[in-house]
Amino acid sequence: MPAAALATIAKARLIQRVLGALVVVVPVGMAAMLGGTSILVAQIAGTNTPCTSALQESSSAGTTPQPASSLSSGAGSITVPGPGGIPLALDPEQQSIAATYLSVGSSLGVPAKGIQVAIMVALQESGLRMLANPAVPESLSMPHDGLGHDHDSVGSAQQRPSAGWGSVRQLMTPAYDAQAFYGGHQGPNHGSPPGLLDIPGWTSMGLGAAAQAVQASAFPELYERWAPTAAALLATASGNTSLQGCPALGPSDSAPAPAIPGNLIATRKAILHYAQEGVGGTYIWGGTAFQAWDCSGYVQWVYAQAGIRLPRTEQWRAGRSTSTPQPGDLVVQNPDGPHHWAHIGIYAGNGMMYSALNPSAGTLLHPVSWNTGSQYFTVVGKK
Repeated sequence: MPAAALATIAKARLIQRVLGALVVVVPVGMAAMLGGTSILVAQIAGTNTPCTSALQESSSAGTTPQPASSLSSGAGSITVPGPGGIPLALDPEQQSIAATYLSVGSSLGVPAKGIQVAIMVALQESGLRMLANPAVPESLSMPHDGLGHDHDSVGSAQQRPSAGWGSVRQLMTPAYDAQAFYGGHQGPNHGSPPGLLDIPGWTSMGLGAAAQAVQASAFPELYERWAPTAAALLATASGNTSLQGCPALGPSDSAPAPAIPGNLIATRKAILHYAQEGVGGTYIWGGTAFQAWDCSGYVQWVYAQAGIRLPRTEQWRAGRSTSTPQPGDLVVQNPDGPHHWAHIGIYAGNGMMYSALNPSAGTLLHPVSWNTGSQYFTVVGKK
């Protein structure tokens, strides 16, 4: 909705510059009271290399890779596949942070999938850098590799002291960042805020969805693109640098539009039909035109095509709350006040929803779990 997008719209133009020529960390807005999102614009050279899913066997088996001297050995930069398979050079400092996440995860018995998720987060949030923040003066006096500017987020996972992740001094330490991210019964925050091991069912989630479950980012779709890089780093650490295959894309990239259930009433079928027509639209804050809209503009347009007039904002007020949503119902997310939410979309069924997500992703089909605090509202009659 407009209120949620205002803080991020100007910065979102930077998100797609993954093919830039310099290593830059760009801060973007964050959701709720959790860690922010920072975008690594990588220095690249050479030709494309295959993407990888080097941890397929160990991830499925639940085993934990052990750190090896091949990662952060002081031998200089290593090259791994970045987003889209483009070569990405990581210096020893970046390798050291990746090795810390691996070492801490190994000591906690975190399976390979969880360690891969943690490294994906550190790649997305900080580019595997320890970031201080000018808004947090204390952080500037501590060893750091660069600056972030998102609220009071600091460190390699860009977590916020004000949200209870830890003190500034703690969050400016890679090992603590890893411990806080993993959480669990040995974690420093005792589940508040929750780390990965505190998230029910995280092992059955997709990689990007598991990352988002901890970070609650305003740009949840961006974690998945780091899966090959994290897998390659873990393969390097294990001494297996043979890169095989490509990881599965996230649900929003790979899943076709779900079939519209035949037992729905005509109005619900129409809502889903027009929701699918809007996929691919551009996110424009305040927009209401076809495929040039924000989240509430998209919902308003879809429902209008199905013959239902909704208000421009706070569209849930036109419906009634339900705990048993049907395809075509409203999904509200990211609560930002009493009976108020910062994002809205249309439930597609099977844990998926349509929404104009943000300026980076645009309008797409994506998991409901990408955002937090989801509730459902019915505007049309029951089937």
